Amino acid sequence: MTLRISEIFGPTVQGEGALIGQPTVFVRSGGCDFRCSWCDSLHAVDSAHRHDWVAMETEAVWSEVQCLSGGQPLTVSLSGGNPAIQDFGPLIKHGVSQGYAFACETQGSIAKPWFSNLAMLVLSPKPPSSGEVMNWAAFEACLAVRPEHTALKIVIFDDADFNWARDVAERYPDLPLYLQPGNPETDPSSPVDLTNATSRLEWLIDKTLNARWFTPRILPQLHVLVWGNKRGV
Repeated sequence: MTLRISEIFGPTVQGEGALIGQPTVFVRSGGCDFRCSWCDSLHAVDSAHRHDWVAMETEAVWSEVQCLSGGQPLTVSLSGGNPAIQDFGPLIKHGVSQGYAFACETQGSIAKPWFSNLAMLVLSPKPPSSGEVMNWAAFEACLAVRPEHTALKIVIFDDADFNWARDVAERYPDLPLYLQPGNPETDPSSPVDLTNATSRLEWLIDKTLNARWFTPRILPQLHVLVWGNKRGV
């Protein structure tokens, strides 16, 4: 099984969502079926970067994960791009047999059977500011594969995103929901304005609580606060 890989890095900590703060090795796939206007991982999305992606056999990916983790089982996060474009099933099956746990974040546009072997599936539907339109039938097909240990994560840039997120939460009331402020600063070579980052987080907290909406968890992008937009951390 050959996989298109943008980068493998870690151990670091998961910076957002349901597993925030958890020690993790990241396997970032190359390629995506979406092109969000504010994408912070264009190096793994835009086909202009495809020459930087590496075709790796499953065994080679697994070898790199083991090397980075020192052979100690931890969480392996599959991200992208959209990792659901590819078949990570053999990698997950082998890793789980060795005591590793696998998590995956995807927008929910493509369902894969290997979702059923994940320890955590994070579905991150894209709000209006992304410029994308969600296919909810495809999203629900993802849920059907992994009805348990699945969470929602929604990025919020503006009022329209916030109202959209409330509608999504009403549609899927049984899913744990994580909200995070969007990050408009995506250049990995430029420092992040931490004052602006904390202001956007404060705006989202105030807006959510003032709306008397108490079910979501509101989180920062931890990795952005610590490392900015630097790659590979």
